[in-house]
Parts: sequence; C-alpha cells; structure tokens
Amino acid sequence: MTAARTLAVWCPDWPVIAAEIVDGVAATGMVAVMHANRVLVASPAAREEGVFRGLRKREAQGRCLDLVVVEHDPNRDARAFEPVVGAVAELAPGVEVVRPGVLVLAARGPVRYYGGAEVAAERLVEHVAQECGVEAQVGIADGTFAAVLAARAGRIVGSGETAAFLADLNVAAIAR
Repeated sequence: MTAARTLAVWCPDWPVIAAEIVDGVAATGMVAVMHANRVLVASPAAREEGVFRGLRKREAQGRCLDLVVVEHDPNRDARAFEPVVGAVAELAPGVEVVRPGVLVLAARGPVRYYGGAEVAAERLVEHVAQECGVEAQVGIADGTFAAVLAARAGRIVGSGETAAFLADLNVAAIAR
C-alpha cells in the first residue's frame, strides 16, 4: 500500500520569524532562538557567523558578538503561524499543522484545481508571501514525512519516487 500524496508548506527558521512578527526582533539580523541554553534556530546571518542548532549559548555569543538571544516560546510561534495557516486554508482545504512553521494537506485537491503540482506550489507560496509577508517553500511527496523533507528542499517528488528521494538524503537532514 502506498502513502497518499501529501503537500507540505514549510516556513524556514519559523521561531526567528515569529520573534520578528510578535516581538519586533529583526530576523535579518544576528538572531538565535534558545531552548535549554542551546540554539534551537539561528537566523541566516547568525549561521554565516558559525551559529548552528545545538550550540551552547556562550559559544554562540562568542562566535557572533552581536547575537540577539531570544528565548523559545512555543505559544508565540503558534500565534504567529495562525495567519499562514489561514492563508493556505483559503486556497486549499484540509490543512493540518505539524508544528508552527510546517503544515500539510492532501495534495490531490490543490494539484487538480490549479492544474498541476508546480502551479499549485507556486500559487501557495505567492499567496503566503502576499497575505503574510513570509517566505514559504512547498514540497510534495508520498506521505507526510517525505513531503516535509521535500518542502525543505523545495522539491516535488514524483509519485512512486519517494523512496529514491529519501535514499539520497543525509540522515542529518532529519534532525533539522
């Protein structure tokens, strides 16, 4: 039995984006969201300075002297993600939130309605950007797990090609 085709929408670095939306922290700056004294998510600018997930707070601050440290707040992340969920739901029914920053839905409806996987993906990304002002990537694959990984890569994996797609990934990709 094969898994159903799933469409995933992923908003990169969501806890950093949520801190910008709710708290006014500039996501384009050197930002790290911390949980249990370790980096949970770093902004692209902070990553360029060597700050990465799992790094201890002191070491992150040592690598990036201008680092803005924000404590992880799951409620803030969820509240800030609600408009994204609403924007996707305007175009496609059956949205399910995996976690703030990631949502999934059955691919069949949007793919048929918009006339193809690529067109549906482009339409969703554009709509989220216009309505919410945030970046999103879409992935489609067989099953939720593979679709989320495909969204991180911005890929549409052909039906029946999910095993080959997953086989080519580094195991470290799962931890992100």
